[in-house]
Amino acid sequence: MKRLFKLTILSAAVAATTLAALPGAEAGERWRHHRHNNSGDVVAAGVLGLAVGALAAGAATAAPRYYEPAPRYYEPDYVYVEPRYSYRRVRPARVYVDDDYAGSLEPWTPEWYRYCENRYRSFDPRSGTFTGYDGVQYFCAAN
Repeated sequence: MKRLFKLTILSAAVAATTLAALPGAEAGERWRHHRHNNSGDVVAAGVLGLAVGALAAGAATAAPRYYEPAPRYYEPDYVYVEPRYSYRRVRPARVYVDDDYAGSLEPWTPEWYRYCENRYRSFDPRSGTFTGYDGVQYFCAAN
């Protein structure tokens, strides 16, 4: 639609320029008797207008230049996979206490529980162990 509008405007401008260059016709006796006077100028102006109009129409309807399309980048489709966790209970390592070493509190007594809970933040009352700074489980031996 835009191209047709441009072509119409351009053709009208060329036609107006060509017609303005033509001399006005006189409707008198002179015209009938002297037909061939100045007819070469009129033909030259008509051919020139036709040539200019053809060039303008050819330029307006010329095919557009081809440009390579820009590359398109697509992000891959991400598929969410539910992670599979398996939880299992890990038994604390067995701790063997030397019989010669005996703490001042007997294990599994209320005083021993109180002492171990106050002494170690990671104390587990079910197993009687705590986690040391090295990550190993130790049995709470109250001195």
